[in-house]
Amino acid sequence: MLADISGHNTDELWCLGDLVGYGADPDACVELAIEHASVSLAGNHDLAAIGALAVDDFSELARVAAEWTREHASEATLEYLNTLTPSATKGRLGLYHASPRDPVWEYVVSPEQAAECFAVQPERVGLIGHSHLALAFSQQGAAPVDGRIHGDGDLADWSKGRWLLNPGSVGQPRDGDRRAAWLELDLGTQTATYHRVEYDIEAAIEAIVEAGLPPVLGERLRLGQ
Repeated sequence: MLADISGHNTDELWCLGDLVGYGADPDACVELAIEHASVSLAGNHDLAAIGALAVDDFSELARVAAEWTREHASEATLEYLNTLTPSATKGRLGLYHASPRDPVWEYVVSPEQAAECFAVQPERVGLIGHSHLALAFSQQGAAPVDGRIHGDGDLADWSKGRWLLNPGSVGQPRDGDRRAAWLELDLGTQTATYHRVEYDIEAAIEAIVEAGLPPVLGERLRLGQ
């Protein structure tokens, strides 16, 4: 994915959180974020790994993965995660791991939720993650909020109206497309292009199994779910 990003002549890389979580290589993921990302947010899995968030409300798989990460991540990884926050601003853009209303927990997956977020979102345009879905929500004036899943190569013009853009997930997409997802922002034209990139899924599955994590965490990667 990093090679694909570099091939588009990007100036900065922003990570919207959950550097760690379901995978077997938390230290490597954090090292890549430190090296390449100018902004990294804390996701709920990152916060759970450092003990800042209880895992009581996690699903069983998420709880097991969080506890495994807490036990196996290096001190350097945990120290870095401790420096992160779940929201930030970049220029006139709001960055949130989950949503403007709840930067840690809320899954914004419907136009109704997006409308409620727009009501409290300070910025005209916000970037969100958390749901693992490549989505865009927009509202033009008093019109109803429009929301849709975007595929590889789709373009969103966010030059007008209010927007919430979700790039999807690098490590565990859940929109049926198993390829890693990232979003290219052009701050000049105010457009966003959705990208998908093939990666070695079988190697990721093998690492998960060898680490002793639940095998289903690897198997779901083949389905993009």
